Amino acid sequence: MKVATALPAESSGTSPANVVTLPFGLIGFPNHKRMEVVYLPEQLPFLWMRLDGPTALHFVVIEPGNFMTDYEPEVFDEDAVALGIKGPEDALVLNIVYVQPGKPLEATVNLVGPVIINRHTGVGKQVVLANHGRFSAHYPLLGQIATPSAAQA
Repeated sequence: MKVATALPAESSGTSPANVVTLPFGLIGFPNHKRMEVVYLPEQLPFLWMRLDGPTALHFVVIEPGNFMTDYEPEVFDEDAVALGIKGPEDALVLNIVYVQPGKPLEATVNLVGPVIINRHTGVGKQVVLANHGRFSAHYPLLGQIATPSAAQA
């Protein structure tokens, strides 16, 4: 996972609807129990995931529908129960993007360990998918993301 050192300066404030509780933290960051999803229109389809905890952490994330049409994550029953998710419509899926310093054209996305958020309760958890063998933790993004102008054409 790539951890950014700071959010862009223009990202001041988020709506309370963007606050997510992480009872289990993230994989590797168990003490980060709260996050905000920050939306900056000029950076779409990318979002920021700002974690509160012992140290502030920031990740770039993306919804999988923006770059992959055949991504069908299967969540283990225990994870669905822990999140109170009864069906796909209840879940918001965010995948963490990794950008190597100095190599933005080699950005990858973790499809194996998404952050799943219950849209109704605002409770989230990073999970390892039940069907993780179908996906890569280093899926290349170059050429995968549809631009807004291409989607409207």
